[in-house]
Amino acid sequence: MPTMPRHFELSLLPRPFALFRLAPTAPAPAWATQGPFSSIPRTGDELSIVCEQSLVPAEVQLQSSWRVRKVHGPFVLTENGVLSALASPLAEARLSLLAISTFDTDYLLVASETISAAISNREDI
Repeated sequence: MPTMPRHFELSLLPRPFALFRLAPTAPAPAWATQGPFSSIPRTGDELSIVCEQSLVPAEVQLQSSWRVRKVHGPFVLTENGVLSALASPLAEARLSLLAISTFDTDYLLVASETISAAISNREDI
């Protein structure tokens, strides 16, 4: 039986975001948790931070100008294919993507210079 295409509601967060890393034992800066979205995963190799670009001090080396699209959930954690359905068309269009998942939903980060193409590519989903 063929699978019906999924429709997802996505919204674009209004400001650019930055991605940077700190030493694995560094404390997470308080300013990085401000704003409408942040992600601070820690591994044994690094502390990675995504936060609103305007919050990052000038001395921090970062990758700038990422735009964040929120996928409106919630989704059940055991639901299959959500991220794949969102990422596959972007990959086919050769657009880079950084995906961050939370308990309820997903966030798609794309470079600012490709956001128009990413939005156009997602209109049918």
